[in-house]
Amino acid sequence: CHPVPKPESRMEVCDLSPCPPRWKVTPVGPCSSSCGLGLAVQLVTCVQIHQGKEVLLEERLCPVAEKPLTSVPCVIRMCSYEWSFSEWSECSTSCGNGIQTRQDFCLNPLTRKHVNPIFCRHFPKAIVVRGCSAGPCPEQTVGPGPRGAELQTVTPAVHLTTAATTKEARYKNLHLPPSAEPAVTREQTKETSEGVCGKLFLNATGVINMTGVQSSNCTVAIGRPLGEEITVSVLESSLNCSAGEVVLFSGRMMWRTGCRKLPLSLINSRTNTLIVKQRVLLPGNGVILQYNSRTATKKYYQDCDKQLFGPQGEIENPVQLPDQRQGVVCRTFINVAPRHRIALRALYIDLSKESNQTHFNYILVRDVSTMKTMVFHGKQQFFWQSTGSQAEIEFH
Repeated sequence: CHPVPKPESRMEVCDLSPCPPRWKVTPVGPCSSSCGLGLAVQLVTCVQIHQGKEVLLEERLCPVAEKPLTSVPCVIRMCSYEWSFSEWSECSTSCGNGIQTRQDFCLNPLTRKHVNPIFCRHFPKAIVVRGCSAGPCPEQTVGPGPRGAELQTVTPAVHLTTAATTKEARYKNLHLPPSAEPAVTREQTKETSEGVCGKLFLNATGVINMTGVQSSNCTVAIGRPLGEEITVSVLESSLNCSAGEVVLFSGRMMWRTGCRKLPLSLINSRTNTLIVKQRVLLPGNGVILQYNSRTATKKYYQDCDKQLFGPQGEIENPVQLPDQRQGVVCRTFINVAPRHRIALRALYIDLSKESNQTHFNYILVRDVSTMKTMVFHGKQQFFWQSTGSQAEIEFH
């Protein structure tokens, strides 16, 4: 460009429109917890870039729906939480056999403070209920009897007794093989609304009338042998959806709730058990259900698994099956009527001399209603009680 005259250098003033207001985030604080879940505080301000400079504005000028949080979750490292316990209570009886209980807490070992029990859910927990004896009662004779024979050494590695914690014993059959028919008459399934709440239905098919029940919350359960699944259809529904009335279907592998468009809808349990919970507010409202059972389309259990429905029984483990694979975890499912609760008592445990008695052999008991799990190690003869009507036991 040398032959061409060069123009003079000059600056021109430009006036661009200001940028729109925006939120600015500035970290101002560390994580509130040295381990586990904590909160970090951050400063959130409304700013605007005007002629290349950042100008602070009132918060109302920035979009409220887009405002960032002033504190955000943070984790520096995971805590090593642990279970802690209160002292044992006094024996529940003044003489004879009773129980002692203690409260469990999830503890942060750094702060020594109680935290939400969910942080300890993966850690084994010692028993919170144990047997005790306050000495013989007056006019009580102790001698050999059925219980004495029951406590004798048995061949299986684990010997448990189960019992529903009420005096009623409606269902006598315990382990139902696929060919067995439950000891419940067909008339029992065609219940009227009177007394239907809290019952367990074991027939292959039946009708359950939950209309006009006296309780606002009514729960029934349906059970079949392992290898079957349950299909439920809603014949009639008078639920008032706008008033908050609803029905809930839950099983080990499904969860469904609804109110509108219930009639003629089908619900599949996908396993051999199903619980139906109905919540009504207006007298006379409810649903009428028809259920049927059939062979399951997919296998959801191990060959060594067992299903118990009765009010009491015994569980022995291990169960030796032909061609059983090594390392298979055998489970026992216990389902009682919703009005009942479950108690487990370990009578005899033998882990053998060749096994590592502290790590590799243990019994896991799960309370299905709360999904709370307890692990029992060693030869401890434990006593356990459920908060709901379903429990699962795993033998490792």
